[in-house]
Amino acid sequence: MLHLCKTIIKEMGITDKINEILASIPKNVKLVAVSKTKPIEDIKEAYEGGYRIFGENKPQELKTKFEALPKDIEWHFIGHLQTNKVKYIAPFVSLIHAVDSIKLLKMINKEAEKNNRTINCLLQFHIADEDSKFGLSFEEALGMLESDEFKSLKNISIVGVMGMATHTDNQEQISKEFSNLKNIFSNLKDRFFTNSNSFTEISMGMSGDYKLAIEQGSSMIRVGSSIFGARNYNI
Repeated sequence: MLHLCKTIIKEMGITDKINEILASIPKNVKLVAVSKTKPIEDIKEAYEGGYRIFGENKPQELKTKFEALPKDIEWHFIGHLQTNKVKYIAPFVSLIHAVDSIKLLKMINKEAEKNNRTINCLLQFHIADEDSKFGLSFEEALGMLESDEFKSLKNISIVGVMGMATHTDNQEQISKEFSNLKNIFSNLKDRFFTNSNSFTEISMGMSGDYKLAIEQGSSMIRVGSSIFGARNYNI
């Protein structure tokens, strides 16, 4: 019986895995299928199964996939974004998850203006007990949002926050970090976005911890390996 179960799991297709996750999460939580490093054929399989929301972390790879795939896909950029790479995704990206500086916001605004668009962005916060993670501190975010530089940006829209928890088996620590991000969201909402109907997103939770993230208020989870399998970082 155990062998049979393993065989069934192994043979589940990408669409089946997406549908299984969708069935297990609240309707108000958005699933971003993280397709980074995966071939276009895998995304086509998910698309033909009815899914439309995908996440990538390399601008040029995302541009290539955008050009090759149907144009009703909602593309999310989920990785650390260099200012000189914004131009590759500005014409079409739906949401940039990891904005961690006013310098990056200014470049996104510049490229959005060139393309006659307003680009939705999330502010990334450093909530993990790991120096390798990117992200703003709460104090840095306050300074940025209060600045004249930020207030002058007309082609970006801050629609929420994003963060990554520590890579650990300590469930209590992960939950605490996610709870911290939820508190940051609520504080920013009260201070800066009270009248904004678009400031609604808390992007937190990945394949290994998205259930904990949802318990702490996540509105958007980023799941890759549980859908597409282990990533190939050699391509």
